[in-house]
Amino acid sequence: MAENTKKEIKEREEKKVELGANIFLCIMSLLILSILLFPIFWILNTSLKTETEIFANPPTFYPHVLNLKSYAAQVEIGDFNMFRSFLNSFCISFAAMGISVVLSVPAAYGIAQYHFKGRNAMLLGFLVTQMLPVSVLLTPMFIMFRNIHLYNTWGSAILADATIGIPFSVLILKNYFAAIPRDLEEAGYIDGCSRFGAFFRIMVPITRPGIMVCAIFSFLYAWGDLAYGMTFILDQKKRPITAGIFNFLGQYGTKWSYLSAFAIVTIIPVALIFIFMQKYIIAGMTRGAVKG
Repeated sequence: MAENTKKEIKEREEKKVELGANIFLCIMSLLILSILLFPIFWILNTSLKTETEIFANPPTFYPHVLNLKSYAAQVEIGDFNMFRSFLNSFCISFAAMGISVVLSVPAAYGIAQYHFKGRNAMLLGFLVTQMLPVSVLLTPMFIMFRNIHLYNTWGSAILADATIGIPFSVLILKNYFAAIPRDLEEAGYIDGCSRFGAFFRIMVPITRPGIMVCAIFSFLYAWGDLAYGMTFILDQKKRPITAGIFNFLGQYGTKWSYLSAFAIVTIIPVALIFIFMQKYIIAGMTRGAVKG
């Protein structure tokens, strides 16, 4: 009886410690979440204020006078029409995502499944390209796009944004393909599949979570790009939504409510992707985190 009592007391103490740790972690999580979300709250708050209230001292944490003119201005016909900029960004990002996925999937498969001379150097090259700053790449890309007559078109921004997504996708998918047993592919050969048939019918479906992760991040890279869209596209009507924010600053100066409203519109697709696709993002990143 004494031993059972001691055991029960010990279990209760462990549960109390565990409960206290969980409460502490929840409080810390809420605190960190509040800090991370505060800038977004402040942007939304600013977009709904008048210009006078934005610069009020002390600052207000909610709009005393609701101002919706900043959002109404986004749909007006002009140089900064939101729908046109939104469509430009979507088309550029979707095309860059498609190129990244189509090229990176077979490249990652070849690097993971076959051993050839220069394989490690190729992987190092993909890794190095992730470290290069955008400013280093702007000049050579500008010269190339001008020579092939892609300057001031969507094509230049699409190809430039794809150069960001392809190395990332190859490095992520390489681990996926390396973790797949070679016996599965050989079983496909026995069942009558060709090498391409086994690749598309066996390997690609297995790595679908990783492909989705790469597609999502390639889209987000292109969506958030500013340097390429500003440098390679001069026509305001063709520029992505991020370039529209930058030009809003130059056009309207201190109209911070307009800038904040434009920023909120830009954030919406990113937020929706993470809300509805977070399960696939987490699963894809964790499954790809195995040693290849």
